Amino acid sequence: MTYQQKDLSQIAKKIINKAKHKILCFYGPMGAGKTTLIKAITKELGVEGATSSPTFGIVNEYHTAQGGLLGFHFDFYRIEDETEVLDMGFEDYLNQDAWVFIEWPERIASYLPDDAFNIQIEIVDSDTRKITFD
Repeated sequence: MTYQQKDLSQIAKKIINKAKHKILCFYGPMGAGKTTLIKAITKELGVEGATSSPTFGIVNEYHTAQGGLLGFHFDFYRIEDETEVLDMGFEDYLNQDAWVFIEWPERIASYLPDDAFNIQIEIVDSDTRKITFD
């Protein structure tokens, strides 16, 4: 389906309802809107405060308004070797009862669980995106 910025809340709700698991992998080129979509999803899930891409810190932790752990947001764009995720305890993050949002998952393909929910974003034009997910 295609969407624009004004449709993000609706798209986020669809993803939350369709996701078979809490591990979401976001595929798409630079500038496709992966972080923007994750912000919309976390907002729908009740994240307290602003969210941003963890490009330099690699992982951000999100909490609900009540202070509970909601999830983790990873951006693996700057990973040079996928084994770097072992040093950061990536598997421990996956084993928590929390949402896990992963940008650039293709950079750590060997460490992704088979049951991750994959989301593909394509740029149609400057205002429109096409999204598919399984």
